[in-house]
Amino acid sequence: MRAAAAKIVIKSPREIELLRAAGRVVHRVLTELGDLVRPGVTTAALDARADELIRAAGAVALFKGVRNPQARMPFPACICASLNEQVVHGIPDDRPLREGDILSIDCGVRLKGYCGDAAATFPVGRVAPAVQRLLDVTRAALELAVQEIRPGRRWSQVARLMQKCVEDGGFGVVREFVGHGIGQEMREEPKVPNYYDRSQRHADFDLLPGMTLAIEPMVTAGRPEVRLGDASGWPVVTRDGSWAAHFEHSVAVTADGVEVLTDGN
Repeated sequence: MRAAAAKIVIKSPREIELLRAAGRVVHRVLTELGDLVRPGVTTAALDARADELIRAAGAVALFKGVRNPQARMPFPACICASLNEQVVHGIPDDRPLREGDILSIDCGVRLKGYCGDAAATFPVGRVAPAVQRLLDVTRAALELAVQEIRPGRRWSQVARLMQKCVEDGGFGVVREFVGHGIGQEMREEPKVPNYYDRSQRHADFDLLPGMTLAIEPMVTAGRPEVRLGDASGWPVVTRDGSWAAHFEHSVAVTADGVEVLTDGN
């Protein structure tokens, strides 16, 4: 079934349970990798462990092999591992993590034809108080969105609150990358921004039961503008070099609120 105006796929209860099953795999991966994040560990090792966990669950890594018109190669890894000033799409490598770094891990899988997608940013050892605040505010923006979703609201109402949460904290909201619908494809309609301005009016939408959305605030410690970080065309970094955090859940709008599909329940 589709919401005709925006071509948004409305999911049945059975489909939502399949999305939840994929979400449990993602949650398991992020939980285990988060426990492994410490100084001296490499993101390549984290990616190898993610590959093992995804395969053991009978799932397929969504990101591996994805093509991007700006990139000279398909994405080569199971997870995106974005370090410090990298916002999203960081490629795992053999550099050891250092005390005080932050690492954003984004994981997506397909299981029995349905997708799960979530992300979290982890401190590497002890981080500076200002850096911990960046993580806390970004997580709070995601939690606020989950609390505020219910049928009958416009997405813009939720996005405004997320933006206020971030900007009141003294941080920036990335505009170039936003959340998305999720289902049998990793990215479906609608686009789900973490901010609101007049340019978003044409893309605003009503929240309806059965909608499934990946909500993912990307927040910068400085200015919100981003750029490509290297010639591969994959890592996205802050233009001013400030650090960034990224938290994401896949959710389903219900008759009276929302259910998180990637919290392991």
